[in-house]
Amino acid sequence: MASGPKRHLRVAKAPAPAPAPVPEPMPTREEVEKAVRVLLRWTSDDPNREGLIDTPKRVARAFEDWFSGYKEDPELYLSRTFEEVEGYDEMVVLRDIRFESHCEHHLAPIIGRAHVGYLPNRKVVGISKLARVVDAYARRLQVQEKLNAQIAKTIQNVLEPKGVAVVIEATHQCMTTRGVHKSGVSMVTSTLLGAFREDANTRREFLNIIGNPVSVQS
Repeated sequence: MASGPKRHLRVAKAPAPAPAPVPEPMPTREEVEKAVRVLLRWTSDDPNREGLIDTPKRVARAFEDWFSGYKEDPELYLSRTFEEVEGYDEMVVLRDIRFESHCEHHLAPIIGRAHVGYLPNRKVVGISKLARVVDAYARRLQVQEKLNAQIAKTIQNVLEPKGVAVVIEATHQCMTTRGVHKSGVSMVTSTLLGAFREDANTRREFLNIIGNPVSVQS
């Protein structure tokens, strides 16, 4: 039997991976202040008038404070732990940790409180360090859901407790001072890991301690 014509299969080559984007260089202080002057002019005001002449410098200093969290390592705050706790393994809760953050969509302030709890697994950490972890992430451009998860996952990864719970209640000025202009509204988010997620009694105890925000399922 005569063989048919040979067929040549074409194997598609995988596309070459796209090159990683080159990060833009950090702007200088002078560039930052010039950018603020542009914004001031865009408001139809005069950046050279007495009340605004030093505003670009003030805004640059304010940004250094508001976004100082980018220069901090939250895990480092949790690196020093204590094991001499006489076998204590009950819940540790630090509630009403006030924080100030900024919405990454509008640069508008987010003002709120975080409640942090964990079930120790042989080691505990100084309570001020929990507040520092909250601040380190809050002092960045944020959305509340991400902020919530970052705090909880960092505590879980470093302390390796039996469980972590983080609840955040916050007011977003991108909603209260612009857009729909709805004042008196707060947003509640939660991240529950380990025993707090798996054990209804543990979760209920934590929520009772922090005042049981209505938007968190128990």
